[in-house]
Amino acid sequence: MIGLGHAGDDDDWMRLADSCIGAMRGLPAPAQDEEQVGFVFASDLLAGEFDAIVAHLRAGTGIADWVGTCGAGVLGGTREYFDQPALVAMALSVPRGSLRLLAPGHDEDAARGIAGWASGRAPCTAIIHGDARDAAMPDRLGELADLGACHVLGGLGSSRVPMMHAAGAVGGGPLSGVVLAPGIVAASGLTQGCSPLGAARRRITKAEGSIVETLDDMPALRALQEDLLALSEPERERAARRLHVALPVAGSDGADYLVRNLTGIDQASGSISIGDLAEPGRELVFVSRDADAAARDLARMARDAMRRCRRRPRAALYYSCVARGAHLFGTTTPEVALLRREIGDIPLAGMFCDGEVSNARLYGYTGVLALLA
Repeated sequence: MIGLGHAGDDDDWMRLADSCIGAMRGLPAPAQDEEQVGFVFASDLLAGEFDAIVAHLRAGTGIADWVGTCGAGVLGGTREYFDQPALVAMALSVPRGSLRLLAPGHDEDAARGIAGWASGRAPCTAIIHGDARDAAMPDRLGELADLGACHVLGGLGSSRVPMMHAAGAVGGGPLSGVVLAPGIVAASGLTQGCSPLGAARRRITKAEGSIVETLDDMPALRALQEDLLALSEPERERAARRLHVALPVAGSDGADYLVRNLTGIDQASGSISIGDLAEPGRELVFVSRDADAAARDLARMARDAMRRCRRRPRAALYYSCVARGAHLFGTTTPEVALLRREIGDIPLAGMFCDGEVSNARLYGYTGVLALLA
């Protein structure tokens, strides 16, 4: 059983929630050996009412366990909702006993309980939602992955009021979500939103904190200028407007990298600053946000994920960076439309994030897809 509702263009959260409930009304009851779980994503303009929204969905659907959070935008079905109150709710039935909730503000005892449950069912998949303001998030993701050999994916929410999460209970805290037994997530994928300026990887040879002083033993700014000058003039002008840095993941073939902001340039010293720890010996690539390359990689990722499914997936969750969507692809062909060309007309829910999570790593400018069996 899969049910999906989404609604926007209304300032009244209750009407939005009732619209979602109405879209899911009439679904068959779960079988005796099944249980239900719901995913809910609200735009941050509804963050102050998130606890009331979850309670209303619980009462209106009879589904006790809802998992989700608030984002700068949400997506449902064929729609993307930005800069307006909007709500997406998706309900599905899963085999009884095949999930465990990681409640907001969970303690060590709760984590150990999940670890014990997951260790006998490895490899599990943890779908998590977190607070982008938590500086310890990368460590938390690693710890969660270690609980039960979990594959961790999801997204970090964003809100102009205190962040709220739902995972059964509703509350604050840096992290919440659901751990699913093997087979419920049929396949997942990560798509990048940037393309390298050139083929060469640079190596950080001198750095302190987030300041990169030299790359390949030359001033970092000179290395950047060399990579830009290797492009044609039109390409150089486009790249200069959307410059970032990428830190390749150790052991990858170059397709897997963590994009971080280029936060500053010091003309006098020739150094640059980046939105991460600059470690000597680590590789770095200058990249630029590129809509055409991002669209091609999105299609590649979705096709690959679909090929890995043993049968047609029942539904999908998608977490995209807030800098993607209409901000990258434009409004005429929304990102969700590009995605649906590859995965087809299946229920789709998700949000636009302040950080995306795949394989327990925190990314930026990416999209993370989970296909549900």
